[in-house]
Amino acid sequence: MSAHISRICSLCFYHLRQIRTVRQSLTRDASKTLVHAFVTSRLDYCNSTLYGVCGYRLQKLQSVLNAAARMILSLRKFDHITSSIRDVLHWLPIRQRIEFRICVLVYKCLRGSAPSYLSDMIKRVDSVANLRSHRSASRGDLLVPRAHTVRFGPRSFAISGPTIWNSLPLDVRDQSLTFSTFTNRLKTFML
Repeated sequence: MSAHISRICSLCFYHLRQIRTVRQSLTRDASKTLVHAFVTSRLDYCNSTLYGVCGYRLQKLQSVLNAAARMILSLRKFDHITSSIRDVLHWLPIRQRIEFRICVLVYKCLRGSAPSYLSDMIKRVDSVANLRSHRSASRGDLLVPRAHTVRFGPRSFAISGPTIWNSLPLDVRDQSLTFSTFTNRLKTFML
């Protein structure tokens, strides 16, 4: 993933430099729209494949997000931006963006709106006869299969999806929530 992450970072920084040349003549909303179109969309595209990647590799992607926020908010290079990203822009950090995408995929799998090859990987604990009496079945937890390998097994969707889903609070993973309500509660929880 190192080469992939480096390529994404170089493309995003290129687009940030191009947007920076016209930033003075743009409003904050217009610059935010351009950054979303050229930068954050690249960071979010298939980012669920980056689950479990080392922190120092994800830090490269986080630096792109920080640079984009500094440019939108017209902040200097060494200004503190963590609270600005959270409170003004309402952006999640990279690690939480990845987990957010995986949770959305699991939500769609549970509602039947995801492709069947993904939906077949997600099983509820109460669907297994021997586990119906467990406390996890009454909470609506998902079955986490065993990983066959230590390095790449936990990164697969079949394992990472249920693991992240089971760690969410019960009010976020409520069955009666609409998609927009679910994403709002999930983002609020992750912020």
